[in-house]
Amino acid sequence: MDYKFQEYEVSKKELIVGIFVIVLGVLMSAIDSTIVILALPVMMKDLKANIVEMVWVILIYLLVVTVLSTQLGRIGDKYGRVKFYNVGFLIFTVGSALSAASINAYMLLAFRGLQALGGGLISSNSGAVIADLLPPNRRGQAYGYTALGWNVGAILGIILGGIIVTYVSWRYIFLINVPIGFLATYIGFRYLREGSPKLVKKLDIRGSALLGASLTLLLIGLTTAVGSRINTFTQTLIITGITLLALFVYHEAKFSDPIINITMLKNRVLSGSILAALLQALANYSVLFLVIMYLQGVRGLTPFNASLLVVPGYILGGVLGPFMGRISDRIGARIPASIGLFAQSIGIYVYSLLNVNSPLWLVTLAASINGIGAGMFYPANNSAVMANAPREHYGAASGTLRMFANIGMVVSFALSIYVASLTMPSYLAEEIFLGTSVLSSKFAYVFTKGIETSFKFSVIIMYIAIVFSLLRGKEQRKK
Repeated sequence: MDYKFQEYEVSKKELIVGIFVIVLGVLMSAIDSTIVILALPVMMKDLKANIVEMVWVILIYLLVVTVLSTQLGRIGDKYGRVKFYNVGFLIFTVGSALSAASINAYMLLAFRGLQALGGGLISSNSGAVIADLLPPNRRGQAYGYTALGWNVGAILGIILGGIIVTYVSWRYIFLINVPIGFLATYIGFRYLREGSPKLVKKLDIRGSALLGASLTLLLIGLTTAVGSRINTFTQTLIITGITLLALFVYHEAKFSDPIINITMLKNRVLSGSILAALLQALANYSVLFLVIMYLQGVRGLTPFNASLLVVPGYILGGVLGPFMGRISDRIGARIPASIGLFAQSIGIYVYSLLNVNSPLWLVTLAASINGIGAGMFYPANNSAVMANAPREHYGAASGTLRMFANIGMVVSFALSIYVASLTMPSYLAEEIFLGTSVLSSKFAYVFTKGIETSFKFSVIIMYIAIVFSLLRGKEQRKK
């Protein structure tokens, strides 16, 4: 059966191939989001880098995607979504190959930035390409496939990362992207066609520059303060970053086509949901990184054995998600999302109980509770945003939610290691986070106490997220 939704008929073959390419892009992005974290301790040792430098391997990717995604989507709207989706795949693939060839941390940082540019083009145009392929009443199933692709990718990233890093080499976590990426690029250019009219939207260059500069200064300030504490230099960076962030908010309120639609936050349900997403990401996103550093650095586990301990949480979250989405459609998001946040706070608290001799089943217990909470929170909270946004603002609502969550993610890593460093003398913090590539036994106890504080701080942030989730009020969803 063919569908004539756009200016041309979409054959069944084109539809299947199109969705396949989109799901493949989502799958690769999801694999990359977890597989790199698992490989960090091994990359530190091989590249003779420190923890902060390796944290920037994650931060640079998140930072580029956070700042550029909205603008890259608008460029796709103007010059062709399919074209820039395929170009994104090509850039991501080349960035992956170059990342695998890196001989030091700074080369890896640069090539991860290039990979992030490709990832931003993929993520910002994938949903729109699906919308071009299918009419509104048939898109839900396609978006369901992309959600499944993300969950499967996150799980594969943990398992594949453990196997590859343990038994082959960390470089292959990037090299596996190369053949898949080139295949997807070829299929995309060969079979996907532009199906939407070119839309002219103003690029918010000033907004992107303000957001990028503010986040960069904040991240540099926090990561620099790990060893040197808050001094005049780090204080200047952080204050300047906060000032630029305030200017960004002011600019967004005045700009005709802003990156973040500030006016939507006047809606109580939307503001509660979006702020809950920001705080949830801030509290939770760095947890896996700290746990992996604990398992491989303090407990001496191989990446593969470490992955087996945390993967049950991802499986539980993936299985639970669709059911919680249906429940939130019936009763609203406030209760399931808030319960999910509370469950995640319990999971993170269980992580805070870890010490140098804790039974390893405690890690799996914490990961499972956290995964259940994530499976409750994400579908409910996301559906609350889309169900309560005006139809003409669906794109803006989705973009604003993603932007706030990304900001939470990117700050989460820098904040977590800074908080962890506060529990130890500055010279030890500098030695652990900036000087050594291996967490030797003499640092194991100090490091474990540091991440305990960081986990407890995350629990507090999660409680604040629960408050915003509950304050969103009762929804009036239309059937």
